[in-house]
Amino acid sequence: MTAFQPRRRPVASELPPAQRRSGLATFLSEHRSGLAAIAVASAAAAAGWLLWQQYGERARADRRATLTPADVELVGCADWITRDLRTEALRDASLDGGLPLDDPELARRVARAFAIHPWVREVVRVTLRHPAGAVVEIQCREPVAMVAVPGGLLAVDAEGIVLPSDDFTAESAARYPKLTGITSGPRGAAGFPWGDPAVEEGAALAAVVGPEWRSLGLVELRPFGEARARSWELVGEDALVIHFGSAPGHELPDEPTAAIKVARLRGLSTAARLTGEIDLLTEPDRIAPGAVIPQP
Repeated sequence: MTAFQPRRRPVASELPPAQRRSGLATFLSEHRSGLAAIAVASAAAAAGWLLWQQYGERARADRRATLTPADVELVGCADWITRDLRTEALRDASLDGGLPLDDPELARRVARAFAIHPWVREVVRVTLRHPAGAVVEIQCREPVAMVAVPGGLLAVDAEGIVLPSDDFTAESAARYPKLTGITSGPRGAAGFPWGDPAVEEGAALAAVVGPEWRSLGLVELRPFGEARARSWELVGEDALVIHFGSAPGHELPDEPTAAIKVARLRGLSTAARLTGEIDLLTEPDRIAPGAVIPQP
């Protein structure tokens, strides 16, 4: 009995040349769309590889791009500040290592870094620049007095905010009114209020009398009396004592305003020499400009 043998389909190599060409044409015709898609995909992959070779490093660098302290322009830093405020502000906020440029909170974080610096009163605005830069505009606190403390002087602004005193030399500190008679120490670090009403009053007074300070040869500003009725006097050379009265904003009901007293003080600055005691609370004709008042 003869076993059944299935009919074998001839392979392409066994076909005559004419039939082989006909079969290939039929295959290409039947799979034209698929082959075209494969060709397009291969071309796109090759093009993508070439583009990555050309621009890949630049793209990676862009993703790693950061804003460094050198890229920040600081506007409004006052002349009396001798330190590198820009570098300090970013360093103290732990941002000196750079900030990612794609950070959506970049402007806010830069503003916050400068706002917490003790010399900065206000961050006016932060403007980001392309491709990598920022402009920070600030307003600085201005020193108006030096508070005498054991071992030296501490600078304050007109609101009694403690300022970084390392920026001052002995010579530059001497140009400011010296506030004496303060028994307290600052309750916080630089950039925070002193925490004593006497310092706040003295600082406010120093701010209004500061322009006349050197012309009158004044050397210190000190309080006297009780806290509820605290008065102030300006002490100068040649045993000069000028009674100012209450600090600005704390005047008694029958007391001249700070503006009137400062005007009288300004009139005294034309005198060639002043000595003794002068009371700015008296009538103007009793403290005429140029008066020389003998020491009792």
